[in-house]
Amino acid sequence: MNREHVELYDLIKATQLRLRKSSPFFAALSLFSKVEFTMNVRIAATDGLKIYFNSQNFSKLKVQERDAIFLHELLHIALLHPIRKKNRDALIFNIAADIVVNGMISELKDFKLPEGAIRDSNLEYLSVEEIYEIIQCRSEFPKLKMIDLIKGFEEEDYLKKIDKNKNLSVMDIETYWKRAINNSLAMTSTKNQGIISNKLKRNLNQIVNPQLDWKTILWRYLVKTPSDFSGFDRRFLYQKLYLEELSIDTLEVYCCIDTSGSISKEVLTKFTSEIKAILSSYPLIKCRLFYSDSECYGPYEIDFNGELPLPEGGGGTDFSPFFKAIKYQDIFHLPLCIYLTDGYGIYPEDTNVETLWVITPGGIDSEKVPFGYVCRLI
Repeated sequence: MNREHVELYDLIKATQLRLRKSSPFFAALSLFSKVEFTMNVRIAATDGLKIYFNSQNFSKLKVQERDAIFLHELLHIALLHPIRKKNRDALIFNIAADIVVNGMISELKDFKLPEGAIRDSNLEYLSVEEIYEIIQCRSEFPKLKMIDLIKGFEEEDYLKKIDKNKNLSVMDIETYWKRAINNSLAMTSTKNQGIISNKLKRNLNQIVNPQLDWKTILWRYLVKTPSDFSGFDRRFLYQKLYLEELSIDTLEVYCCIDTSGSISKEVLTKFTSEIKAILSSYPLIKCRLFYSDSECYGPYEIDFNGELPLPEGGGGTDFSPFFKAIKYQDIFHLPLCIYLTDGYGIYPEDTNVETLWVITPGGIDSEKVPFGYVCRLI
């Protein structure tokens, strides 16, 4: 290692020491990061495995900016942003990821985000996937100006070259950072080790306990067998709602689409597309469709070959009419109910019906839904 690189690594160590004072959790987490200096990125970058800093530009930054940039990239890598990007638009996802991490850094008094850092206080409490879904629908979105660290995991030519040399799988990287998060939390859980913000807790929980796609959850209902019902609602045992029975039986699903005034035309189109998708993927599902605002419309019998009826509604949101309507559909069965909504409205008391709430990006917090299983439409 040449003298220049020794000095650069000393700057990183100095940042880690300052982190110990201002945020012990981040200081502990930084111990799990791997840093490399190169001239192939403009300021900073991460490929999900290492953090790369420009050998010249990084050292020219002010101390507070240098610390913020280090933490910025550390959060990108720890929150698995390069992996979670998947096939999404790189630029838009990059903006969404920056909104998340810059919002978290802004809560720390000893860090100064560089001029032009992207912020959106209305979105930064959401997951990166939710933010992505919201901003991709906008006609305009923030431009990446001088925050070259955001281009971090967009330094494509260099990172593609790095990617070819990786020996670790995505699962290996996910496991590594889940352990790093848990170990860092354990290391800093003693008294006087600093308070972790709710925003940070929420983002860390997305890594330690990742949200399943709602169609994956639906599939779990289909594949449960009598010998594999640990944790599964036993009311479903006598209904034979299992894969081995589907050759002679079907899974009855009641789908309700929120058509209240808070649901935009674009979101409504997304809802109907999701219903069509499950019908085409699972042809043995018997689906009864409802639309609902403050009233309930339906049921409409639909299958994977049919067209969905035109939506009705446009008023306020009350979830009770739907659950009242299904009471009289078939008293001998307890179907699975799927409700696609933003989650804002009047809830009934627990209906004793297996319910899967599919909440839009930016919709109500999961903790505020009083019953059923909640997942996000991402």
